[in-house]
Amino acid sequence: MPRQLPSVLTPPDWLVRNLRPQQAPMPWAAAARAAIALALPLAIGLAAGEPAYGALASMGALSGVIGDTADAYRMRIFNIAVPQLFGAIGVTIGSLVHGHGWVAVGAVTGVALVSGMISTIGAVASVSSLLLLLNCSIGAGLPLPGSWWLAPVLMSGGGLLVLALALLAWPLRSGIPERAAVAHTYRTVADLLAATGTERYVDIRLAVTQSLNQSYDLALARRAFDHGRNPELARLLAQLNAITPVVEAAPAAHQFDEPLAPEVPDALRHLADAVETGYTGPIALGLPVPTNETARAVDHALRHAADVVSDRSAGQASLRNVDDRLGRPAALRVRATRASRNVLLSAASWRYGLRLALCIGLAQALVSLVPVPRSYWVALTITFVMKPDFGSVFSRALLRALGTVAGLVVAAVVLALVPLGWWDVPVMFVLGPLIPVLGRRGYGYQTAAVTPVILLLSDVLNQLGTALLVPRLVDSLIGCAIALVAGYLLWPESWHTRVGDRLADAVADTARYVEYAFGADVDPAARARMRRRLYRDLSAIRTEFQRALSEPPPSGRRAAAWLPLVVAVERIVDATTAAGVRIRHGAQCPSSAETSHVALQLRELSDGLRETDTLVAVRTDLTGPAGSVLEPLRQEVAAARAIASPH
Repeated sequence: MPRQLPSVLTPPDWLVRNLRPQQAPMPWAAAARAAIALALPLAIGLAAGEPAYGALASMGALSGVIGDTADAYRMRIFNIAVPQLFGAIGVTIGSLVHGHGWVAVGAVTGVALVSGMISTIGAVASVSSLLLLLNCSIGAGLPLPGSWWLAPVLMSGGGLLVLALALLAWPLRSGIPERAAVAHTYRTVADLLAATGTERYVDIRLAVTQSLNQSYDLALARRAFDHGRNPELARLLAQLNAITPVVEAAPAAHQFDEPLAPEVPDALRHLADAVETGYTGPIALGLPVPTNETARAVDHALRHAADVVSDRSAGQASLRNVDDRLGRPAALRVRATRASRNVLLSAASWRYGLRLALCIGLAQALVSLVPVPRSYWVALTITFVMKPDFGSVFSRALLRALGTVAGLVVAAVVLALVPLGWWDVPVMFVLGPLIPVLGRRGYGYQTAAVTPVILLLSDVLNQLGTALLVPRLVDSLIGCAIALVAGYLLWPESWHTRVGDRLADAVADTARYVEYAFGADVDPAARARMRRRLYRDLSAIRTEFQRALSEPPPSGRRAAAWLPLVVAVERIVDATTAAGVRIRHGAQCPSSAETSHVALQLRELSDGLRETDTLVAVRTDLTGPAGSVLEPLRQEVAAARAIASPH
C-alpha cells in the first residue's frame, strides 16, 4: 500500500479555503483599460520631462483600476468618480501634515476614525473611505513633488482617466448592461426550474438570490438618476417584477422532488434572449399542459412574464405597480442625512472606526519613533487588511503577507532588469492588466498583482531600485502584525463572534413572514418585498459564515457547525413561499391558529439562538392538522430546531 503523508503535513481546511482561487470570467475590457490608464500617464510624464508627475497620475489610475468593477455605466460614475474626490481630500491632508511629527500622527489617526465610520454606509462609501485613508497615508509618509495642490490634481486625473475610458462606449451601449443583468436573472431562474427535485436546487437558488440582488441594485441605482417617467427603466423594472411569481413557484415545484418538463426552463431562456435583445414580438413558449396546482402556478407565472416581456407598453402601464413593489429612492439630500445620522448613532460604526484608528495611530507612532524606510507602507497595509466588508481580518493579513512575497519576486526581476525610463512604459502596459485579472481570483492574488506596479511607480518617484524590496516586505509584515494584534486579537468580537445573533434576527423575520403570508389581507407587493429582503439577508449571512470558515479554530469550527442551520432557515422560507403558491392555486388556506403555532416555534428558536454561542437543545415536536398545506413547512421548522440541538 502507498505510504500516506503524516497528517501534520496536510494543510488545514481554513488555509486551503484562503488560498483557493475564485472562479471568475476574464475581464477583457477592464484589462485593456488598466493597461492604457496605468501606462499612458507615465508615458506623458516622461515625454514632458516630469516622470514623477506621470507616476503620481498612474498611482491615481491604480485606485480607479481597483474600483473599476461595475457593469452599468451609471454605477461606474459612482464607483470611480466619488472615491476620487475623497482620495483628493486625503492626499491634501496628508501632504499638509507631512514632516510635522506628532501632528501628522494625530491627523492621520483622525482621518482613520472618520474613514472607518463612513465605510459602514455602503459599497461606494467603503471604497471612498479606503481611498481617503490610503492617499492620506501616502501624503503624510512620502514627500510629493510640486505644490500642495498638484498631487491631488494629478492623482484624481489618473483616476478620472479610468472613468473616461470606461464610459467611452456608453453612447453605443446605453442600457445594455442593465438588460444583460435582467436577462441573466431570467436564465438563472431557468436553471432553478431545471433543477427542481434535484440536489443542485439549493446552490442554484443562491445564485438566483445573488442575481436578483444585482439586477434590483442596478435598477435602483439607475432610478436614483432617472426621477422622471423613463419608459425604458419602467419596462426593465416591470420585467424584473414579472420574474418574481416564477421564483415563488419554484420551491412549490421542488417539493414534489420531480423535475419539471424541459420545455418549462427552455421557455424562460427564450424570454431571457428577448429581454437581452429588446425583442417585443410574440414569443412561442411551447409549454406542456399543467396537470396539478403547482404546474398551474408555474405555467401562469411564465405566461405572465411572457406578456410583460413581449409588450413594449408593459413597463409604462405597470409603472405604478413598479413603484409600489420597489419603492422610489429618496432624494440625495434625504439619503445623505439618513446615512450621516446612522453613522453617528451606530455603535458598530464607532467600534470599527476606533479599531481602525487605534491600528493606524500605533503604526504612525511607531514610524515616528523608529526610523522605518518608506514608512507609509505600514499604514497602507493596515488600511487594506482592516476593511471589514472585504473579508476576515485574519485571512486578509495572511493573504497580504503571502501576496506581497509573491509580488516582490516579480518586482525584483523588473527593478533589476528594466532600466529606469521609457522601458517602464511597456512593462507597466504588461503588469497593469494583471490587476483586474488576478484581483477577481482573491485578495492574495490581487496583492501579488498590485505590489510590482506600486513598486515600479515608487521607483520612478524615488529612484532606489531594488533597495525598495526589503523595506516593502518589512513594512507589510509590520502592518499585518499590528492589524492582527490591535485590530483582531484585542477585540474578542473579531474572533469570538456570536454568530447566532444575525441568524436569530433572520429567524424572527421569517416568523413575521409566515404570519403575513397567510394573513387575511395580504398585499402581493409587500409580500414580495418581504420575501426578497429575507433571501437577501440570508444570502449575506451565508457569506459571513463562508468567510468565518476561513478563520482558524475555534471560529471556523463554530461557523461550520452553524452553517446547516442557515440552510435550514432558507428551506423554511422556501416552504412558506411554496405553501402560499399552492393556496393561490386551489389549496385550502390554513387557520390563523395553525399559522400562529408555526410562527411561535420560529420565535422560540430565534430566542434560543440569541442567547448562546453554541447550538442548544430545543423542542422539535411540531404537529398540526393532517393534510394541511403547512405540513411541509412544519417539517422544515422541525428540522431546523433539530439542527439547533447538540448531538
